Amino acid sequence: MPFFTRRQLLERTCLGFGSMVLADLLRGASVANDLKPRSTHFPAKAKAVIQLVQNGGPSQMDLFDPKPELTRLAGQPLPGGVEIHQPNNVNTLLPAPFEFKKYGQCGMDVSEMLPHTAGIVDELCFIRSMHTEHNNHLEGLNMLLTCKIFPGRPVMGAWVSYALGTENQSLPAYVVLRDPAGYTIGGKQLWANGYLPALYQGVEFSMKGAPVHHLNPPEPQAPGVQRATLDLLAKMNEGHMSEHPGESELEARIRNFELAARMQLAAGEVLDISKESDATRKLYGVDHPKAGSYGLRCLMARRLVERGVRFVQVTTSPGQPWDHHNSIKRDMHKIATEVDQGSAALVKDLASRGLLDSTIVMWAGEFGRLPTTQNGDGRDHNRNAFTLWFAGGGFRKGLIYGETDEFGYKSVVNRVSVPDMIATVLGQLGLDHQKVQYEHGGRMETPSDVTVTGAKPVKDLVS
Repeated sequence: MPFFTRRQLLERTCLGFGSMVLADLLRGASVANDLKPRSTHFPAKAKAVIQLVQNGGPSQMDLFDPKPELTRLAGQPLPGGVEIHQPNNVNTLLPAPFEFKKYGQCGMDVSEMLPHTAGIVDELCFIRSMHTEHNNHLEGLNMLLTCKIFPGRPVMGAWVSYALGTENQSLPAYVVLRDPAGYTIGGKQLWANGYLPALYQGVEFSMKGAPVHHLNPPEPQAPGVQRATLDLLAKMNEGHMSEHPGESELEARIRNFELAARMQLAAGEVLDISKESDATRKLYGVDHPKAGSYGLRCLMARRLVERGVRFVQVTTSPGQPWDHHNSIKRDMHKIATEVDQGSAALVKDLASRGLLDSTIVMWAGEFGRLPTTQNGDGRDHNRNAFTLWFAGGGFRKGLIYGETDEFGYKSVVNRVSVPDMIATVLGQLGLDHQKVQYEHGGRMETPSDVTVTGAKPVKDLVS
């Protein structure tokens, strides 16, 4: 029996009515399989995103959301208890072991753990009332990036590059900058294209050695050999594609060969910071023994959006470094020192170069922490409340949005869901999250899964 794809089956059955059904399903969807710049649905405030992913679940009440009641009632039980994730929790309130002060004209509270961030609060938009759907790390990260807890959906960066393409045809639309020491939890799943064409997945740039793996031939080739090889491959692939129309993986492969050839020059140039000033290097702390690696990735992120890359994702050191189930006072200093200077420098540098207005910077982990104690001096996961911040791209400066309860356990005022957040980011890029569509499994999928979540942009967050 011959094998038919779903598309071919629809085309060949019911006297052609299958084709009509498929066309109706796809009507209004901006289906594309290239990286050419595409029009927005309405005028955009921003044209690029830098996503600073804080793996592990940063503690909101120890960084951005101080709760005096935790100190006043320290050691007492939380009325009603908490949602238990791990069995070694004790229902006793744990005060924040760090000092808070108010900063900037907005009067934002910031912990002593983040002194560089404290210096830029008037550029930031803080959301204290975020909430999510799962207490496990990988499920939480999936939710933050894809709007669902399970794997298989495209991450935000893949949706954005699919919807908008890129301004620089010699670089990928979506670039990932990870720690050269290893992957964070979830690995490559954090920049997966899901069911979108493979062209839209994140492309890893290495911070050591060759910027892109397998980009250059292992041995030098005679002039013209590579071009002839690419031409032959293109001819063979195009012949194969004519026999298998609509196969997005094959189309992506052809385009990736050509992109790789152009990247051989562009990728090396963008990661060469030899012409950056000493002041810039100092701003990012690239020579700092603890903050330098992350600071360098933030500097690279600026260089990439400066050259037209649409979406850049920066991850922390390997594992889940914000995951403080014990010794929070001792261990938070390490990860805070790693990311604080580079994150703040990125915002300052973009602003000084006139790029912040057109670039969204997003700093977020997958969930928050509980107000009660675990292992005596740590905190367990909390899906009911966490804080994140945005900068640039039309997000309101110096805004403190939403509130948690008196213990920081649950978001209670102006609650913001992850789908709402994703819809808001897309809106700043000139995209209606309901109109960014891709047919998969017989239904039209959207970045915010709007038919299920009912997501809406949060207009109070943006100007």
